[in-house]
Order: sequence, then structure tokens, then C-alpha cells
Amino acid sequence: MANDKSNANLGFEKQIWDAACVLWGHIPAAEYRKVIIGLIFLRYISCVFEKKYKQLLEEGDGFEDDRDAYAEDNVFFVPKEARWNVIAEAAHTPEIGSVIDGAMRAIENENPILKNVLPKNYGNPDLDKRVLGNVVDLFTNEIHMDDTEESKDLLGRTYEYCISQFAEIEGTSGGEYYTPAAIVKILVSILKPFEDCRVYDPCCGSGGMFVQSEKFLEAHGGRRGHLSVYGQEANSDTWKMAKINMAIRGIDADFGPYHADTFSQDLHPNLKADFIMANPPFNYHPWGQENLLNDPRWKYGVPPSGNANYAWIQHMIYHLAPNGKIGLVLANGAVSARSVEGEIREKIIENDLVEGIISLPTQLFYSVTLPVTLWFISKNKKQKGKTIFINATSLGHMVDRTHRDFSEEDIFRITSTFEKYQNGEDVNEIGFCAVKTISEIKEQDCSLVPSRYVGFSDDISGVSFDEQMKEVVNKLSKNIKDTNSADAELKQILKDLGYDL
Repeated sequence: MANDKSNANLGFEKQIWDAACVLWGHIPAAEYRKVIIGLIFLRYISCVFEKKYKQLLEEGDGFEDDRDAYAEDNVFFVPKEARWNVIAEAAHTPEIGSVIDGAMRAIENENPILKNVLPKNYGNPDLDKRVLGNVVDLFTNEIHMDDTEESKDLLGRTYEYCISQFAEIEGTSGGEYYTPAAIVKILVSILKPFEDCRVYDPCCGSGGMFVQSEKFLEAHGGRRGHLSVYGQEANSDTWKMAKINMAIRGIDADFGPYHADTFSQDLHPNLKADFIMANPPFNYHPWGQENLLNDPRWKYGVPPSGNANYAWIQHMIYHLAPNGKIGLVLANGAVSARSVEGEIREKIIENDLVEGIISLPTQLFYSVTLPVTLWFISKNKKQKGKTIFINATSLGHMVDRTHRDFSEEDIFRITSTFEKYQNGEDVNEIGFCAVKTISEIKEQDCSLVPSRYVGFSDDISGVSFDEQMKEVVNKLSKNIKDTNSADAELKQILKDLGYDL
């Protein structure tokens, strides 16, 4: 059954996009996202502040203007000049742009962690103030947000949705992928981050991996805020989005002092992380190999210049603590690539680092339809010399014409199977799951394609591939016989009518 609260439910995102489309043609495309995300952020923190403000006012203890009373509940204190009612009242005045810019500056002054992060381009002469006022009206009348996790998640989701819409309109790739919550849940549930551990994402995007790690920790009795979070992001706008995302949730994260390319300027060179979770840019190139030929991160071989997949993998292994674990998303080509990549993969397999590989179906991402694979790499595997392969390509449901999502049942099936394998249970299931040794993998030329190992099966019946083929052949043979019989009968009827074929 589909999950009604699926992260792929596009109602809100599409509502925002449709509302904001009135700006189209009135502002340079490069500035468009900043305008929309900034308004979403401002609307969100104002809604949450107003709710807390009314609560404190009703309590009657005089704490409604006490900043500490808001900090206790992880709520932004919003200065008077930045509250949405002030912005809404100025919507149809020539000053609306400067009012919003002033609101952003006031929030940055109250929250130093956001210094130089929030957009302040609303006073731009290129932005039609009448149109901006209409958008403010839409946010005022149509979009209401609260302090639930679902509302917080909307920031990242809407950001990605806007990216995908730009890519479609402009005929280009956005190049940035907000990792679907279902995929992040799988990664986090299998890795199981614990209190006081170090979590790292070398291409952190808007920070979804950290959000789910905090949720996992809290759901399993841990204390919120007891993760040491490290990240890096090359895209300036996305780096700022991550800072906003963490600030909203009260997560203290070290993203470095600025955005920077992870390969050419590693901002955490001495970090050894307990958990690394990442969704690197698919098949990223060029990545600057020519300047990094002698880099110590390439323990298993220098990755090819035309594809950074194995540069990402080795960068992460380099940053692992002695018992560290990695969960990452890669395009499918990485599991079977040959030549230099194949040689690097073989060495990683021989070092017994690959704990599990999970193949996923297409259309899980907003921006791309590529099928992807989840890699789990561990420095101290529970099942030595073994790797689990899970083929999850048949799971999931279409939530609209172009987008697929996993239900909670799908996620549980994948994660519980992985956990049983880690605990030494027999989880082999034709068509879905298989556990193989290093020698068995080497017999397949070190390919890590799950379907090579799990075979094919009807997920419901569990019938083997050979038996299924026999059944198909029998049915086909019967259909041919039935067709021949029908043809003969038709010919006889026509002959009786005087028509001889």
C-alpha cells in the first residue's frame, strides 16, 4: 500500500512552484531559486515563531520576548522587522524588496551561524516589485507551515523540485540531487549511527543525511544533538541551503568556512569518521585528476579522469575510522565498470571492504531517471569474507507518471534483510537476495551487479528462474497449438461457405 506521507508527494512542491512561476520572466533564472527558497525559509520560521509566541503570551509569564524561551525549543527568535505580518503588510508597496532584504539581515544578526547565508537580492531592480508582492500574497494566503518534521523536510524537497523544473525548462541538467528520504532512511537504518559518533558527508547537498541520522538516533533512545556532523559542498547555493537546513533543526554542523571542491580542497583532511553517508554527483567529470595523481587518498589506484565514482569511494575509505562504515549512492555503472575502475574495485573487494550492494529501481529521484545502487563499505565487517547482494528493483510504487517511491514496508524489507545477514542468518532468496564469498565474486570478474548473484524469480511465488521459463514455454506452446487449431477451424468454416483459401 502506498504511503500517503511519501516524500514523493508533490502537492506542496508543485503548489510552491506554480505560485512562484509568476516571477518567471521577471528575474534572472540564476536568482530565481534563491528568491523562492528565501521566502519559504522566512515563511517557515515566522509561522513557527508565531506559534511559540502565542503560547508564551497565553502562559502570561512575560517570556514572549525572551530569546532563551525560543532557543529551548529550537525555535528561531524572529525580530519584529522580520516577522511575516510586516512583510505581508508591505507586499504592495515599492519598498517590499528592501523590507525582505532587511528581514534577512535582521535574522542573520540574531543567528550568527547564518551570517552571509540568507539571500538578500529582493531589492534587485531587475525584480518587478509588483510581481514580488503577488508572490508574497500567495505565500500569505495559500502556504501555511508548522514545526513538524514534514514541514522542515519541505525546504530540501522544494529546493530539489525547483532544480528539476529548471533543468526541464532550460533543457539542462541541474547537476544537484536532493537524495530522496526513502533512500536516506535505508542508508541510515543499515549503518545505525550511535551517540557521540562522527558523521561525514563529503558532498552533503542540503544535508539530508544528517537530518535522518538525527532522527534515527532520537528514535532509538539517543539524545538529539549528540552527533558530530561534518560536511562539504562545492555548490555555493547548495552549501547555503545546507546551512539553513541545519540551523532550522538545531544541528551543529561543520561544513567548513566556505563552499569548496572536495577533491581539490579537502576541508576536513584529518577527519576519521565513524559513518560516512553520501550521494555524490553521478559519473562526475572532469574532477581534476591531473592535479591529484600522487594524492594519498588513491590507495587502490588512481581513478580515471573521465569519471569520479572511484575517486569518491576512495576518498571516503581514506576518511574512515578503524571500525568505520560507509553508505553511498552511485550510478549503476560503478558496479561493473572495467579497465582501471575494475582493477580498483577488485582491490577493494580483496581487502574485504564491501559489506553489501543494493540495486534500486529507476525514477526515485526528482531530477534523473537513472537506476542507482547503494554501496555499503565497512572496515570491520561482521561477516568476514562475505558480501550481501539485494535486488530491490521490483520494489516501490509510482506516485505519479514520472516518480517512484518506497513504502515503509519496502524499506523494512530491505533493511531487515541486511540486518539478518549481519547477524549470520540465512537470507538467501532467489530473485531478491544472496550472500556470496570473495572467491565467488572473483569468479564473476569482481562484478558487483546484484542480479548476477540473486537470479530471477517471481517475488510472490518464489519459483526458480528455470521453472518459470518452463512454465512460459509451456504456455507459449499451448497458445501456438490453440492458434493453429483456431486457424484450421476458421479455414474449414470458410471452405464450407465456398471460400477455399
